Amino acid sequence: MRMYYRDHAPPHFHAEYGEYEVTIDILTGVITGHFPKRALKAVLEWYELHKDELLQDWKLAEQREPLEPIQPLE
Repeated sequence: MRMYYRDHAPPHFHAEYGEYEVTIDILTGVITGHFPKRALKAVLEWYELHKDELLQDWKLAEQREPLEPIQPLE
């Protein structure tokens, strides 16, 4: 999972799996890109658990502040 400091709105994060990449809108959950179903299911589960933390990190990134680590899916 990645979030970039100079990225464009709306708030979102990137996920990579091998040659696949998706972008997920933090506010709406809209997915752009392609992922294998099992990997996408795991990413969406993680997203649902950490949506508030992702929004906080987006705000930090906008202010060029260090991001807070988010726990991986176990």
